[in-house]
Amino acid sequence: MSNPSGAAPILDPALGPVELTRRLCDIPSVSGDETRIADAVEGLLRSAPHLVVTRDGDTLIARTELGRARRVVIAGHLDTVPINANLPVRDEIDAETGESVIRGRGTVDMKAGVAVQLVLALELVEPAVDITWVWYDHEEVESSLNGLGRALRNAPALFDADFAILGEPTRGGIEGGCNGTLRARITVLGRRAPSARSWMGVNAIHRAGALLERLAAFEPETVTVDGLDYREGLNAVRIGGGVAGNVIPDRCDIEVNYRFAPSRTPEEAEQFVREFFADADEVELLDLAPGARPGLEDPLAASLVRAVGRPAVAKVGWTDVSRFSALSIPAVNFGPGDPLLAHADDERVPVAQIESVSAAMREWLVSVQ
Repeated sequence: MSNPSGAAPILDPALGPVELTRRLCDIPSVSGDETRIADAVEGLLRSAPHLVVTRDGDTLIARTELGRARRVVIAGHLDTVPINANLPVRDEIDAETGESVIRGRGTVDMKAGVAVQLVLALELVEPAVDITWVWYDHEEVESSLNGLGRALRNAPALFDADFAILGEPTRGGIEGGCNGTLRARITVLGRRAPSARSWMGVNAIHRAGALLERLAAFEPETVTVDGLDYREGLNAVRIGGGVAGNVIPDRCDIEVNYRFAPSRTPEEAEQFVREFFADADEVELLDLAPGARPGLEDPLAASLVRAVGRPAVAKVGWTDVSRFSALSIPAVNFGPGDPLLAHADDERVPVAQIESVSAAMREWLVSVQ
């Protein structure tokens, strides 16, 4: 859909989740620039008398208050990674699959899921469960800025629930739980010297080679948790060192990322990394987020899996289901789009997946017992 004037497309949920996906994507909302899309979504929500709407920054929470016995949180983020000449979106036929797709930034991660949620939030006046709908900002950046985390801290009572669904892309199936993630800076020290007299120094970059060889040889585990297989990973993701072209370096820093199964606690993950790099001079923890167990034994989760009609699989990345799991709320990922295409410049979502996710979610919300 072309938008040459730069004006925000008019959001009309009555046109359905496919057209709403196009229009949401054509409102740029790179992390930190979500206000325009949040304003547009808020305007729709406040027009619905069956929803009680709260805004926290650029995060929107819309709740039904029907007195149902159970409550479900359904959440999705409004932001995207940076645009790279891939907006406005365009309709195409996928050359590999022959499917009708919408191509452009945010189609997969995760405005198709947001569109499904927004259409259903306005349509379902009498769902079988009470629903807390959430659209939040700053998911694609550091955890400390995450809008869902901020809203949970500021108004925890708004998130009391029995079950949660995160609309992250899952190819239209259920992905249970998520891996945890840890980032650490591994430092190897040496001693500076003129490169002409290298024997007087200790080359920190050379010393780091042994650690990199160990990383390259590391074979990650696949850990079965509650019947789902989570593949772990430990990888160098950034390296830095060196002083000048004629100086033996006295420091080399390697940033590593450990993706660990949800059966491991954050403390166990940190201990593993510290022991793996025990011969390093320094190990500095940069970021640590726990995983989430699948939670599929919960009756609401099991009924959603049945409604979708496909076996659940593990979510091997990290998602905000972890935040719900930390509150002892079982949570799953369920949304249109291939997660392998998230953040790719050729992001594209099949139209049929948007429609199937919307239909399954609608049927479940009106009939779940």
